[in-house]
Amino acid sequence: MTDVPMEPEGNGDAPLSGETGQYTGRFIVVFADDVSGDPDAMTEALGSVAGVSSVANSMDYEAGAVDADDALGADATVYAELGVAVVNSDPTQFGAMESIAAADARIIAVEPERILRAIDDTGSTSPSLEYARGFRDATIALYDGLTGGSGAAAEAAAEAAAAYADTPQFTWGLQATNASVSGHHGDDIRIAVLDTGFDLAHPDFVGRQVTSQSFVTGQLVQDGHGHGTHCVGTSCGSASPSGTRRYGVATAAEIFVGKVLSNEGSGSDSGILAGINWAVANGCQVISMSLGADIRQVSQAYERVGQRAMAAGCLIIAAAGNNARRSAGNNGFVGVPANSPSIMAVAAVDSRLKIADFSARSKFLSRGGQVDIAGPGVAVYSSWPMPKRYHTISGTSMATPHVAGLAALWCQASGQTAAALWSTLVREARRIDVRTVDVGAGLAQAP
Repeated sequence: MTDVPMEPEGNGDAPLSGETGQYTGRFIVVFADDVSGDPDAMTEALGSVAGVSSVANSMDYEAGAVDADDALGADATVYAELGVAVVNSDPTQFGAMESIAAADARIIAVEPERILRAIDDTGSTSPSLEYARGFRDATIALYDGLTGGSGAAAEAAAEAAAAYADTPQFTWGLQATNASVSGHHGDDIRIAVLDTGFDLAHPDFVGRQVTSQSFVTGQLVQDGHGHGTHCVGTSCGSASPSGTRRYGVATAAEIFVGKVLSNEGSGSDSGILAGINWAVANGCQVISMSLGADIRQVSQAYERVGQRAMAAGCLIIAAAGNNARRSAGNNGFVGVPANSPSIMAVAAVDSRLKIADFSARSKFLSRGGQVDIAGPGVAVYSSWPMPKRYHTISGTSMATPHVAGLAALWCQASGQTAAALWSTLVREARRIDVRTVDVGAGLAQAP
């Protein structure tokens, strides 16, 4: 089974309707709960299963920030806080490792390491033409069926102003989620955005507390892609950006930026796990991950990581994926890592609060693969690396940081974290006229 990124999203496009994939040749080892957190026990288990000698251990690094070069050079890297390790081994040894691990109670699973990508945009500043045409045609057909009309009036209605629209004061997403009128701003709450990095010199963030770390070999945190800066802006942008509308949800949150995807928009499980480990070690209450791969099968590694992050008081929120093409009859599916039951999967809606054409649907009758909640994800205006400064793009990637920012507001308002915070987000979501399999509990709302 193979796996390829959920991409692109500026126009809502997705790569394939099925599963394709890329792997690194390394392996992820998932340790049992009674071994997780004990670096010596995990290292000993690795020696028995994979025969490793040199190990990079997250607990040996300040704030759990494993150096990317060290991780690449070691036989294995142990992310002690999460109870997982990445092993640099001969890919042909995977079957043998699985067999040995199956007989070792210290190890739950061995998985091939994947390549994941930013659920990326193509540079469009509006929803896709295909999406717009699909909406128009459906509206015209409905109108004609009810009235026997020519369709001209319905076409005009479809082009009328949206239910929500950006104003000089606020983006439509802040209005639809009531973040624009909330009395909470995420004060003293830590949000980690794990993505392509961030433009550290962006003028809208002057004076904000930003802690950053790169987990990509040979690249600084500085965002050479744009996706990460956009997501940071939506989740944590300024309350009063100079000369433009407010676009950020949790305007007073502490920002943690983990560069886990390269400037080309891709990254391995190793870097993403390193970023999660770092965020948990730093006490972040919320992790936003607008990244993924089109794989239906739940990763035991990400599921255990989601559970262990929640046990540490941290909620991971991830993009459901852009692999649908609803206007063509393809509803898609939720991919890795959002399909893990312990990671909140976010769908995208447009300004009419209708499901986005590209937004993935829940998987039926299975554990994992469900959409949990929805956020604004079509034509979303946010920060972008200078000199462009701002950009408007679409995708479940854009919906995810909306929900992450709202989680920070609820964390501040209620004092809740992890599973309790998840329950509140779901309970307080706005029910909209879209099927549950598409939007879960509904549109996330601010306190």
